Amino acid sequence: MLFLLLFTALSAAMAGNRVVAIGDLHADPEAARTTLRIAGLMDDQGHWAGGNTVLIQTGDVTDKGPSSSGVTRLLSTLQSEAPRSGGKVIGVLGNHEMMNLLGDWRGVTPADLSEFESPAARMADLKKDGSMGRWIRSTRMVVIHDRVLYCHGGVSAEMAELGAERLTGIKATDVTIESNRALFGGDGPMWYRGYLLNDETEACAEATKVLAKLGVDRMVIGHTTQKNGRIRSRCGGTILGIDTGISGYAGHNFAALEIRIKVAKALYADETVDLPDPAHRPSSETP
Repeated sequence: MLFLLLFTALSAAMAGNRVVAIGDLHADPEAARTTLRIAGLMDDQGHWAGGNTVLIQTGDVTDKGPSSSGVTRLLSTLQSEAPRSGGKVIGVLGNHEMMNLLGDWRGVTPADLSEFESPAARMADLKKDGSMGRWIRSTRMVVIHDRVLYCHGGVSAEMAELGAERLTGIKATDVTIESNRALFGGDGPMWYRGYLLNDETEACAEATKVLAKLGVDRMVIGHTTQKNGRIRSRCGGTILGIDTGISGYAGHNFAALEIRIKVAKALYADETVDLPDPAHRPSSETP
């Protein structure tokens, strides 16, 4: 009896430690639904089916596809449903969400715009009471969960000097604060591409420094699309690039990252692939 109780408790703890991360969705609700089903997070009726899984979406839910508001409504629905079964949905701020708030609509397609009566109506939906606005304002620039850092582009060594507490506190509405200008700029966490584009020796040296500074074992990022449609691992699994091109705009390469008890796997429609797992690292700063 004691063994059964211990086994049940251990199984519950292991189940509760499941995290799924999904990359750029770019205004493609159907692609989002397909990916969520692959990860076992949504049923055929469009409701949360992930139990106590934590879902982290790493930004760029808007632009380049037919329905930015369709994706934000979907994620917001799951965000409200997940806690009923012990789950959670967490959003990360992408550069395209920020562009939309600032009136930079270069990525907005005619189909996306046609969902609204006028550009002014779409702009209103980006306000705090709109479907897009509510989702965007619920996100953070940097999320740290179970010693894994999630952001859209990547936290550079320069930005890491700001510390985990400040980085994880930045939200969309902080863009107007003058002291945050660098964070929202081209080398900030929403835009940085060095970990996936720089020479691996250079990228890994920077990653080692940043991870130790921020007290994490991995960094999971989107933004830089992997042309082969596969999740990319660099630096012994400490850097995972999960923008595989899920949306129709980028090729419908459906994929999700699962981390369970610090073991990472790539979930695809037809297979699950083990990814490298880094050793636990000592930290110089605990978030």
